[in-house]
Amino acid sequence: MKKIEAIVRPTKLEALKEELLSAGLKGMTISQVQGCGKQHGWKEYYRGSEVLVNMLPKVMVSVVVDDAQVKEMVEAICRIARTGDVGDGKIFILPVEDVVRIRTGERGSAAV
Repeated sequence: MKKIEAIVRPTKLEALKEELLSAGLKGMTISQVQGCGKQHGWKEYYRGSEVLVNMLPKVMVSVVVDDAQVKEMVEAICRIARTGDVGDGKIFILPVEDVVRIRTGERGSAAV
């Protein structure tokens, strides 16, 4: 199993949720996050002084899938989130050792 964490523009969230669910995803966790990368933020003025605001609002979508689904999910995320501009986001793919469903005690893929 793998955990896929995609950090994308907030404007892409609804389309991304629909695409992932239609691709057979059973569930996801969504978090509002802030970060910076090559965009480096923007300048604002506070009490007459220039301030660099370098944390931009993003959304992180986390999913856990079987190894066989990773390629399909990553392609779906890229298809929906890509604009071609700086700030489209990143996808991180991490190994998942085990999963436990708290309610039933199921483990592994059955718990996802």
